[in-house]
Amino acid sequence: MTAPSRRFVTDVAVCLMFCTRLPLATSMPAAGGDVARASWALPVAGALVGALGGLAYWLAVRLGLPPLVAAALALAAGMVVTGCLHEDGLADTADGFGGSDRERRLEIMRDSRLGTYGVCALLMSLLLRWSALASIADARAVALALVAAHAAARAPLPAFMALVPPARSDGLAAAAGPPPYAAVAAAGVLGALALGLCLGPTAALAALVLLAAAAVIMARMIVKAIGGHTGDVLGALEQINEILVLLVAAAFARPGASA
Repeated sequence: MTAPSRRFVTDVAVCLMFCTRLPLATSMPAAGGDVARASWALPVAGALVGALGGLAYWLAVRLGLPPLVAAALALAAGMVVTGCLHEDGLADTADGFGGSDRERRLEIMRDSRLGTYGVCALLMSLLLRWSALASIADARAVALALVAAHAAARAPLPAFMALVPPARSDGLAAAAGPPPYAAVAAAGVLGALALGLCLGPTAALAALVLLAAAAVIMARMIVKAIGGHTGDVLGALEQINEILVLLVAAAFARPGASA
């Protein structure tokens, strides 16, 4: 195996170990710096998660289950594969924003207990994603939407890590450091390709606009609230991005909508 091939396999493995609970046959550690360097492959890992969710939906439909149940099982498959990593980040971030000042917010975000804001955020995330998938109600379209959503949801994370400072001097975000700009660019290209290939150019453009807006709004909010990003904030941004892409997919899947 050539050196570029080894680097490709290594980076994909690092992102899979970071994003999923898949049992990979490797003893290679994935430190924070490794994740930043390999972050270009986050959309690749996301595409695999989405494909597994699409497979769960297809199997459910083949067994005669209705779209509502199949959509729930597709979401469950994704959460099992990722170990609810991003859902945890969303819940912690939502709880933290209920704090009175920066120090209190960061303290709440590190607390493993789940609060009211976190519960409501998780419920809204699950309801929006489930209803979007259930409304598509076509196994092939659902699979493509899941691949696009999981890949594109992770694609902006390297840029966010590079452009927004970490909120703490310790923790995952600080340990990872900013990704190289080549990784930022590659992740963005891969995310855009996933959207274009899976959803079509018009829906992809709509999703890209929404993803860019979400990143800007999130950056402004978290810099004001806690001074920068954390691992939980990255998880929350992934969830928001995933919701946005699935909503776009559902909107363009309606009769008469063009993709």
